[in-house]
Amino acid sequence: MSAASIRRQFDAAQVVGPVAAEALAIKATPFRWPDHRTLPRRPWVWGRWLLRSTVSAIVAPGGVGKSSFVASMLLSLASGREDILGKTVWAGSKRVWYWNLEDSLAELEMQLVAAAMFHRVDQAACGDRIHLDSGPDGAGLCIAIEGREGYAIAVPVVEALVAELLSRQIDVLVIDPFVSSHGVSENDNVAIDAVAKAWARIAKRANCSVVLVHHSKKLGSEKVTAESSRGASALVSAARVTLVLNRMDKDEAKACLITEERERRRLFTVLDDKANRAPATDAEWFRIASQDVGNAEGPDDPFGADGDNVGVVTRWSPPDAFEGISTDHLRRVQEAVAAGSWRKDGQAKDWVGKAVADVLGLDLSNDKDKARVREMLKQWHRNGALDEETRKDGKGNDRPFVIVGRRVDDHSSPHHPQVGSGGEVGTATPHHHRPIKGRGGGGDGGYREGKEGEEGGEAPRNPALGSKDRAPRDFSRWDGQAVSGTSSGGSR
Repeated sequence: MSAASIRRQFDAAQVVGPVAAEALAIKATPFRWPDHRTLPRRPWVWGRWLLRSTVSAIVAPGGVGKSSFVASMLLSLASGREDILGKTVWAGSKRVWYWNLEDSLAELEMQLVAAAMFHRVDQAACGDRIHLDSGPDGAGLCIAIEGREGYAIAVPVVEALVAELLSRQIDVLVIDPFVSSHGVSENDNVAIDAVAKAWARIAKRANCSVVLVHHSKKLGSEKVTAESSRGASALVSAARVTLVLNRMDKDEAKACLITEERERRRLFTVLDDKANRAPATDAEWFRIASQDVGNAEGPDDPFGADGDNVGVVTRWSPPDAFEGISTDHLRRVQEAVAAGSWRKDGQAKDWVGKAVADVLGLDLSNDKDKARVREMLKQWHRNGALDEETRKDGKGNDRPFVIVGRRVDDHSSPHHPQVGSGGEVGTATPHHHRPIKGRGGGGDGGYREGKEGEEGGEAPRNPALGSKDRAPRDFSRWDGQAVSGTSSGGSR
């Protein structure tokens, strides 16, 4: 379109609405340059996920563990204990209100009691700081309605809700699910925007954090993101933080050495997929444990002698394939590889994993040990400690064989070993068998855990470990089967 054409359309356009009788004055406000020491702190409530006077959203598909996650979150907030889910409860314990519009009060009470039993939280620790209401049991909630004239915010409901939040001094209000808290079309972006902003105003007026739990679209095997929320996108746009829950997929299970399908389905991540007021955190892992609430009536109980089992969310860290592995272990693996003829193919009789398992004292008939060996081999190939070459097998066929890549340098500091430039090992120095834990070993035996909202310190790389990428560690995941740092062959 030409400039002249655009100008003609502009000149022909008519101003819609009342025209001011007098000219309007619009003035820009100069920046006042406040003293940085006087800037008010952001009022975080729980970690960097819940912020006072704002709305946070939780988005997840059905069956991942939203309600169980909320139950543990509420106990963490009310008790002030950050060890429950690993999030800081800023400035002490909080008053919480969980308003579930789908589940019965009996089911909600069972979830909270099970979580309290599992995490060892009693009533004394929470006092009177937990409030619980159920839609099916009569405590309905609807802050917006839709009729022939369009949508309308239910102002009396909003006013009554704000008054109760202030009266009870509620710090965190959880509405589950969001779709049941209003009566407008969830695909109407304008209407949902009005509802979401109404919740934002409630949060600000009541000086609390409002958490809206929302369903995601049906995505099949795709991962949930903030944009995956069901219906209009206005809710996510209005939320300051959007947490997305995703069940562990099969590729992640392999990387995390999870071999049982039942266990895989218990594991999920929580990721801050839209952090407007803090750096987005990496996905954190959680596990759904099972808790018997002990409500059986005895051997004559018609529902069985055992009580009801309820899912409870707890923190989880992927097991580290390199837990307990030292530089000396890699040195002996390289020696074993150099002394033999080992295939890369995991199905071959002379698979190199057998040499690794023999050196480290692992049992390849055990699925976890086998998965661990595969992960170590993958990482050693990645960092160049092992390499491959193609040559003839016993039948004259070209096959990939594993060979030694860059050898471990014996001159390395025992605390800060470095990968050598290749060639023969230098003059031998005393072997230090202190295990170097984690995927980014440093002088402290691992990487520095950063404080919440901070990055961990960068540590020198250990050639026994496959990647500079660091992963959370759980020292109990191997059930006592971590490889030791002895020089006699590495027993479990």
